[in-house]
Amino acid sequence: MPLKFFLKLYLRLIGLTALVVVLCFSLFAGFNAVRQQYWQEAFPAPMLRWLAAVPAPQNQYPWLSGHHQLRVVEQGDLDVSPLVLERLGYGQVVALQTSLGWRLQVLNQQGQVLDFLFRDTYREVAESLALIALAHLNESLPEARDDMLASLSSTLGVALKPLTSESELPAEAVLGQVSDRGVAFYRQGDLSSVLLRLADGTLVKMAVPAPFNPWHWSVVLLLIVVAAAVLAAALLMLLRDVDQNLRAVESVAVRIARGEMGARVEESRSTLVSRLANAFNGMAEHIQRLVGVQREMIHAVSHELRTPVARIRFGVQMLEGSNSPEALQKQLDGIDGDIQELDELIDEILTYARLEQGGPVFSLVETSVTDIVRQVVGEQQLIRPEMVIEADIPSSSESWAMSDVEPRYIHRAIQNLVGNAARYASGRVRVRCQLDEDNCRVDVEDDGPGVPEEDWEKVFTAFARLDDSRTRNSGGYGLGLSIVRRILYWHGGQAFVCRSDDLGGARFSLVWPRKKAVV
Repeated sequence: MPLKFFLKLYLRLIGLTALVVVLCFSLFAGFNAVRQQYWQEAFPAPMLRWLAAVPAPQNQYPWLSGHHQLRVVEQGDLDVSPLVLERLGYGQVVALQTSLGWRLQVLNQQGQVLDFLFRDTYREVAESLALIALAHLNESLPEARDDMLASLSSTLGVALKPLTSESELPAEAVLGQVSDRGVAFYRQGDLSSVLLRLADGTLVKMAVPAPFNPWHWSVVLLLIVVAAAVLAAALLMLLRDVDQNLRAVESVAVRIARGEMGARVEESRSTLVSRLANAFNGMAEHIQRLVGVQREMIHAVSHELRTPVARIRFGVQMLEGSNSPEALQKQLDGIDGDIQELDELIDEILTYARLEQGGPVFSLVETSVTDIVRQVVGEQQLIRPEMVIEADIPSSSESWAMSDVEPRYIHRAIQNLVGNAARYASGRVRVRCQLDEDNCRVDVEDDGPGVPEEDWEKVFTAFARLDDSRTRNSGGYGLGLSIVRRILYWHGGQAFVCRSDDLGGARFSLVWPRKKAVV
């Protein structure tokens, strides 16, 4: 995997994680702010409505002014928004957060606003509820106490129950506190309670509703749903982009299958899919070239085969009219030569097809290039004794003669060039080796007419010839140089042609790396 693609994906994952964290934190804070506002008004509402129904709560419960700074304020003197006044008019409890704590307001029966201050709403409201219940329970008769407990529990939104066994008693510290103050707030696990001690010594336990929990299951569920939704949306966007690009590749593949060989996948921003598109386009170009080569080969082969086949047919017909042994032998020799030409043509075609359609299984071995050159020069000199074919190998190249090559195919490539040069040379062909630490270069020069510059690339095209001759002596088949270029391609090198400065004819050059790349 490319490092750039990995870093890009990694940064996207970090960004997505940061987005989920920020979004969840914002929702957590915002949702809990609304929940806390609602809880601050709902939890003390039963007590405040009880006090609002009392004509003079500060007189009946003297501790209210000291504990909660109770004020009785006219509505016109309140410095609050019209919305708060409207809510108070509907009988709702309003909670306002201040720097000192929460101010709780409620409208009493006289149209005045009772204003309380709670620094710790949960504990202070619980203790105030206990003090209210304690005052009324002490005033009730013992026989009416059960009814009073039920009435206070229903009205104040708590559960009042007398303790009847020692197992229900809290810790000694709580008992000591209730002896001093008459009430004691304490916790048992996740539950909160207040212990009351009546005037006759009876202990009453008041169970208080649970405090505000910012991690309520509904909050956790909301965060999970939001995080899952964000991740799902991100995954959907990623998969949609990948799917669109894959569909584009699929569409081009279908078009190529229908015969539109020029169809290509457009470039994409997606690194992952762009690599697939580049590989697909490379494959499509290779297939298009192979199909083109196949068509050209079929056309050229059908044309090349006609001449020798026609000569063989003509020779066979001439055999019927041959009366002398000499004429008969002449026709047989001609037929044999035509069959040999067909055999050579088929060999050239098979070699070119094998190289063009993926290449042979090359087994590169360390071999002396200079020895191969000398061998080719010696063989060609025997075939064409009328030519001067020489090898020019500087002493500096001998030390770098060993190269990783496929000896049989490099021999074939040099042989094709030397044979081609001898076919067109006036009388001299020279093969020069220039070898160094990195590269091997073999130049084949002749003193013939050369190759026009505008045809330097054309000569390497299959079945291309620069003259109209198709005789076995000078025309060839137009595959030799194509085979040379493919052999060099599979060696990681290249073949090209230019003009020879020394001999004046053509100079064909082969260049390839001396050592194969270490994979």
